Amino acid sequence: MASATLKVGLVSPEREIWSGEAEQVIAQTIEGEMGILVGHVPVLGVLVDGSVVRIKPVDQSDWVTAMVGSGFFSVAGDEVAVLAEQAELGAMIDVPAARAALQEALEAEARAPETVVAERRARARLRAAGEEV
Repeated sequence: MASATLKVGLVSPEREIWSGEAEQVIAQTIEGEMGILVGHVPVLGVLVDGSVVRIKPVDQSDWVTAMVGSGFFSVAGDEVAVLAEQAELGAMIDVPAARAALQEALEAEARAPETVVAERRARARLRAAGEEV
């Protein structure tokens, strides 16, 4: 019998960003946005670099949001693993610094279009912090 919750882990190479039990997880993969509930079929996806992962914890009314860099998203049984090259919880983001980083990325992109990754990650940090971009 399946459990009534998802066991979720969001990790980066440096540390565990968030773990716990959740009702739902939403992540942006290169195939599109995926919503995971208890009983989801097994899946492995590639995260969109500079996207936001949202987790609905069982014991909280608010969603946990995090900016993620490139990485993978897997579901096996009722376990969800989000393995990101870079990740940061929205609640921990310094919004003025994130806005400055976005401005810097936009200016760099104007000079060198290949810097688009920095812009995408800066925008994701602001979205994860609940800011409109």
